[in-house]
Formats: sequence, C-alpha cells, structure tokens
Amino acid sequence: MHVRIRKLTSTSKDNDLILVVSKTASIKELQAMIKTKLNVEIDHQKLYYRGKQLIEDHTIADYDIKLNDVIQLLIKLDSVEQKTGKENKSPNTREIKTESQIEAKSRYYENGDKIDVIDSDHGAWFEAKILNIFGPKGKQSTDESDLVFRIKMDRNGNTAAFDVTFSDIRPRAYYTYKESEIKPGLTVLANYNIENPTTRGYWYDFEIKAMTKKGIKGTLLVGTDHARLENCTIKFIDELLRIENPTLLNERLEKQSKEIPLRKLPLYCTKCKDNSAKNCKDCGCQICSKKENAGILILCDECDDAFHLSCLIPPLSAVPTEEWYCPDCKIDDSEIVKAGEKLKTSKKKMKMPSYKGANRDWGKGMACVGRTSECTIVPKDHYGPVPGVEVGTCWKFRVQVSEAGIHRPHVAGIHGRENDGAYSLVLSGGYEDDIDNGEEFYYTGSGGRDLSGNKRVNGQSCDQKLTRMNKALALNCNVKFNDKTGGEAIDWRKGKPVRVVRNYKLRKHSKYAPLDGNRYDGIYKVVKYYPQKGKSGFIVWRYLLRRDDPVPAPWVQGGREFEMIYPPGYQEAEALKQDQDNKKKRKHQESSNNLKEKKTKIEPYKLTPEIEQMIKDDHENKKLWVECKEVLREGKLKFLNKVEELFICVCCQEIVFEPITMSCKHNVCKRCLKRSFTAQIYVCPCCRFELGDKYVLNINENLGNILKTLFPGYDSGR
Repeated sequence: MHVRIRKLTSTSKDNDLILVVSKTASIKELQAMIKTKLNVEIDHQKLYYRGKQLIEDHTIADYDIKLNDVIQLLIKLDSVEQKTGKENKSPNTREIKTESQIEAKSRYYENGDKIDVIDSDHGAWFEAKILNIFGPKGKQSTDESDLVFRIKMDRNGNTAAFDVTFSDIRPRAYYTYKESEIKPGLTVLANYNIENPTTRGYWYDFEIKAMTKKGIKGTLLVGTDHARLENCTIKFIDELLRIENPTLLNERLEKQSKEIPLRKLPLYCTKCKDNSAKNCKDCGCQICSKKENAGILILCDECDDAFHLSCLIPPLSAVPTEEWYCPDCKIDDSEIVKAGEKLKTSKKKMKMPSYKGANRDWGKGMACVGRTSECTIVPKDHYGPVPGVEVGTCWKFRVQVSEAGIHRPHVAGIHGRENDGAYSLVLSGGYEDDIDNGEEFYYTGSGGRDLSGNKRVNGQSCDQKLTRMNKALALNCNVKFNDKTGGEAIDWRKGKPVRVVRNYKLRKHSKYAPLDGNRYDGIYKVVKYYPQKGKSGFIVWRYLLRRDDPVPAPWVQGGREFEMIYPPGYQEAEALKQDQDNKKKRKHQESSNNLKEKKTKIEPYKLTPEIEQMIKDDHENKKLWVECKEVLREGKLKFLNKVEELFICVCCQEIVFEPITMSCKHNVCKRCLKRSFTAQIYVCPCCRFELGDKYVLNINENLGNILKTLFPGYDSGR
C-alpha cells in the first residue's frame, strides 16, 4: 500500500511525498524513508495522523492508517527554542474580605420561628426554622435588608445550616383554603410539577385565572423574581394554602402553632417509598443497601450513586476534596493515552498473529487497506445491477469492487444472507471442482476446509454443509429449498439475480477470466444446486449458474472490456517503486504526483429518447439539466455522478426521493421538507427562501421518474 506525507506548511496535495509501505512497517521505518527522500533527520521529525502523534515503536496497522491516507509531517528547526517555566497567574484572582457580624434582632422574626424559604435551584418554597439572626458590627440600623438569617431545613436534619436574607423567607403557610374561598385573582401556595404536571411536585406561588372541571388554571410564579409560567393546571385543589405575609412581632394576634405538619413532596425514591427502615440501593449505600450514617455517604461524581466510606475497598477515612468516582465509573489510568505518551496495545491486537511476530509480511496486501468509500446509491441487500456500473468494468483490486457496491466483501467469495439469498459472487478458481464455460459455469460452495492457524486456503478436509452462504446461494434458485438433495428450477429465469465478478486468478482454469484485476460480467441466475463427491473425496455443494443479462458479455462480439480502474495515487506509487527497484538515476525528476496518467478514449453517452423527453418536460430544473448534459461527452459514469451531485438532498445527503422543486429552484425530499415544516421552519433548507406555512408540497413527478430511470432501485427502503 502507499501513503502520503504532507508537511504542515504545505497547502497543496501536489507537493505530497508518496511512500510505498507495508501495514506491518514500524513508524521508525517510515521516518527512515522520509529521511532518505527529504533529508530530514529523524530527531527533527514529528508525524501526526488524525490528531495523534505517531510513536516510533508502533506500526502502521496500530494507528489504522489506510491506503492513500495523509500523514502530517512537522519539521523541528534548530533555531527555534521552546520557552518554558512561565507561571500563569489568573488576572481575576482577588481576596474577598467578609465583614464581621454580631447577633441582632428583627422586628418581624425571632429565633425558633417556622418559616418558608425559597430555593434558588428549584424556585420553590420549602419549610425551615430560624436558628439565629445576625447584623453588621458597629452599625445601628433598623433596615431588615441588612440582617442575615441563619436557618436550617426541617426535612433533612443532616443538612448544614446556611444564611439567607429577609427577601428569601416568609412565615410558614399553614391555612388551607376551603373550596368556597377559592376564586379567580387569588394568589395561593400550590403544589405543581413543572416537568410532569400530572404528578406531585414542589410548592410554588400560583395566581388563579379560571376554575374548570379538570382543575384550576392560572400562572405559576417561579423564584424570587416571580418568573411567570402561563397556562398551568393545578390538580391538587384541596391543598391550596394561604400565603402568610410578615407581621411585626408586637402585632401578632397569636403565636405560631408548634405542630404545623410538613407539606407533601414527590417521593425521593419510588422503590422504597422513602421508608427509612427499609434497605434500598437506589437511595442508600450501593454496597450494604443501608441508609443510616448519611453523613459518611459519598456520591459518585459520574453516576450519583451513594457509598458508605467504610464499605469501599479499601475504605476511605474522609470525604475526598477532589472529584471521586465509584469503582464502576472509574477509568483505569493505564488505559488512557495521554499527550506525548506511547500508544497502548489493545487486548484484541495482542491476540493477532501479527502482534506475536509473523514471518510473512502480511501488510503489503490490498485486502488489508480497508475501504476508503462506500456505495450508497443502492442498499447492501440490493439484487441486480448497480446503477452506473457497466458490464465489462475492470478494477485492479477487490477492495475497489467493494467500494463500487458490486461485491461488498473484501475476501469472501459469496455475499448474501442465510435467510434471504445471495447478491453477488466472485469466481477466482479457489476450488478444483469449478468449471467455467462463459455463459454458464459450475460453482463450488464454501466450507469443508481446515483454516485453523490463520490459514487463508487449505485442502478439503470434510464434507460441506448447506448452511450460511451455501444456503444463501441456493435460495436464489426458483425451486423449493431442499438441504438434502438440492433442486433444479423449471423456469430458472425467475430466480433471484446474482452479480458475477471474475478474478484474474481464474485465468489458469478459464479463458473467460481477465488477464489482470477483477471484471464485472453481469447478471447470472442459479439453474440448479446439488451435493456431489468432489475430487478431494468429500461432499461439496455445486451450483449451475447461467447468464441472464441483456448486455453482451465482454468475450463475445459486441461486448466490451473497459480500461482498468486503479486506486487514487496507485499508479504514481507504482512508478516510484519501479524506479527504486531498477535503481536508475533520472535527470530532472519531477514529483510523482505530476506524472500524467494514460489518456484513454472515452465514449460519449447518449440519452434515450424517453429520458430526453422527460428532461425536456422538467421545466423547473432546466438549468440543472443543461449542466448535466455538458458532461455527456465524458461518458455515462461522469454523467450519473453529475446528476447525483446536482440532485442531492441537502438534508439527508442522498439523491432526492419524492422531490419537491421549490420556488427558489432547489430540490429536496418531501419527507425532509415535511419534517422541517413540523418544526415550524418554513424556509428552503438550501438558501433560506421564505416559503410560508401554507406552502403546498407538490411532488415533481417528472424529476422523480427521471431519477428512477437513471438509478433503478435507489428508492428501495426509503
């Protein structure tokens, strides 16, 4: 395989250095090659791929570097010195001085008063008690705003006391309104759940607007600033409380009741119903399930689960001052690759033969590089031809056949599903029982070979079974499935189509195979399948496939075999490799990227009269079709790529399905535009042209028929 080395200062790929490497080559070997080509010392090189710095002890495969990928090169200069040791001090750092306070008296409250305090997080009122009142030292003031009230919540005795101001508290509500006293315009204290109004929530100020059969409607007042939440319906009508206003101590008509019951709140734990005597892991310790000693419970900063300090292994003596994570959430520091550290080898790679040190350099094969693109015109389970791929198209490597969507697997001979059928297969002469007669051939199923020890091929060692891919290919035959004796179709043309690719390795057995690479030979149908004792002496499943494609085969008169398609940059890399092997000094050597590719004669593509008429009727997209027709002289593939580029939906990034041509002449899928309208966005997704909420979604039938004709099957599953 080959990779590109690009300097960080380079702005063009024309200056890339192409190197032919193996996937098993180490980064140190790669740096040595760069030193030979660019005369840059290894100590002055820093290589980056996808944001990671490459460490010399690891290999190309460790970083998952693929064919024709770009590796960034940073060259360190001797004249540049990195200055370190500077201390960073925050400019906003300042000391906060607190003024001393002394005990004081309030005209409205005294120590021990039961009050309601507003919570800043929820904006609701909760029950509390005044412990003490403080005022500024040395200041004789009767202004209540200068006082600080130290309070403690009534519900949880373990919570610490905290300080609030006069505006944050008021006398505790205790009087419940009768039904006859409730009327519009009254402001009460009501229970409401903002997230789920049908269940119990917290207590807020509520302004009554109307009374209905379903409940009381009005406005919820949230927080000290009374943020208004309109159109709320109160379900708990019999629990409306009167809001008590502060009164002077000497004007109180009666003392506060000592036994004011606490108001109802939503359950903290729905599992144990807040039963303190019941063990529960949801609200107690995750290890012992107990709730006592809440003061020594520690919460995980990730999952919020609670743990007793003494239950942990090892136990903690005190609550940590920094972030703390439970054993399930804590990440092992040994698995994290920090900046500048070496890449760690995963357990999966440690089990691979390449990690243990294989004698053969497996990294030079193209089957190891992985796909750089994927066919999205048709789904993976598509039967029949792939739009835009002509019979006779040739690719250098199997990975290119996979990228084109003709045969998806890199290595496997059959692509299919056991309960559906086979979509494609490759003839490569891997079995001695294969017989190729061009228009029809006998194909041998897979399996029955011992491939232990990471062997790619081996002799037949047991009988084949009609399962997995063997069964998938049998399901393509137009006959009832039989896993014992097989079957033969009476009308074989009604069977499911199979795309067939011939590999150059078949050339030693068949004259119909290509001289090099892989060639697409069209659609075949399964005529029959049956078990038979093979040349190895074991039972194999054999299939007779017959050609059923209107396009002539490449080996007959009228058929064509197109020019070989190579991966991007492959020919340039091969030219460099050839130059290294021959060790010839070339004068005025230019960059390998400037090598001119061999010009091939391209046959112009001519549209059928039916498509011409449909394009002529599509008046809304007249300009786009003119642009598409300009590339007809460059062949069918270029034309289809141009159509796919111009008629792509900006929302789903696929060819428009059920296209809507808007007033601004942009095209988008009906489903995508409808989803946009549902979100009350009534503009064109491309140019933001205002469409209006009454815009009618009329499908452009002419454009839809053209796309279905050019790309048959592209609407499958959409």
